[in-house]
Amino acid sequence: MNRDECKQYIQGAIGTLPTAFDQRMNIDHGKMAEYTKWWVSEGLGKNFSGLKVAAAMGEGPFMTPAEWPALLSTVVTAAGPEANVLCALQVGDTLRTIEDAKRAQGLGAKGLQIDLPFMSHPTQDDLYRHFSDISAKIDIGIMIYNLWWFGAEPISIETCMKLAKNTEHVVGIKWNTPEIAPRLVPPGADYSNAPVYDDMKKIAAEFNIIDNSGQMVRCHKNGGRGFISSMICAHPASTLTMWSLLEAKKYDEAQKLQDTLNKPFGEFIGRHNKMSAAYRFVKGLMDVTGHPVGPSRPPTLPLNEAEYADLRNVVKGFGWKTS
Repeated sequence: MNRDECKQYIQGAIGTLPTAFDQRMNIDHGKMAEYTKWWVSEGLGKNFSGLKVAAAMGEGPFMTPAEWPALLSTVVTAAGPEANVLCALQVGDTLRTIEDAKRAQGLGAKGLQIDLPFMSHPTQDDLYRHFSDISAKIDIGIMIYNLWWFGAEPISIETCMKLAKNTEHVVGIKWNTPEIAPRLVPPGADYSNAPVYDDMKKIAAEFNIIDNSGQMVRCHKNGGRGFISSMICAHPASTLTMWSLLEAKKYDEAQKLQDTLNKPFGEFIGRHNKMSAAYRFVKGLMDVTGHPVGPSRPPTLPLNEAEYADLRNVVKGFGWKTS
């Protein structure tokens, strides 16, 4: 695929799929196939609503080298050959990431999410070499996950422009910046020269900027082309409506919908993240809407009865049906 073709798959309301586990904490492939077919029937898996497999929200970092390809294969098969399935690769050196990227492409992924190689404490030149070397070895699009909060400095505007000029497949950036979430800046890190959120305007013509900070409206106004959603898998219609409103530039309506959903759910998480955090809240959301996907892998705890009762009240406030 050329650059424009790659961009078509990395945009819109991108759904991070929760991974179904059985009670032994093994991937429940039957349930993943069942839910994938349901998600596709509800309008996901299109070019504007990619299904993202094995991301952090799907507990991908906790999967073995054999598990994530099997999960990807299950979702691709269930979704069908025309569906837009994206695959998140876990952090690694350039050589291993190239091998993982080739494997995901061979299994049918239409695009990839690739982390900054934060374990290498990379310079900007290292980031450029990492992503340009991967791009040269594959034929599908790459969305850079700019997860600077793990210790890598944020990718700079200059590095992004260099990648735009010299690579074919680096076409998206999952966007968040230190001034949006200063509490995540590692102790001692000097991010004073890091991009700020609205700097996306400088690169929006070259990249599909995908919001990762819950600011869907602001991103779209800046020329961004999508957002990551953890709620879309529980109730696809609401999030697809958000994308339709953004594309129609009905920003007041979109902001109202965003506030109606994100604020109560965020407050719910804030009330209960002292017990256990991670991704149990999204699995709880699936449970209370009648789509159970099993437990999270340890050390994460499932929601308790009081937390489930609180979440059901939140979901009823959305006007969604609960189980």
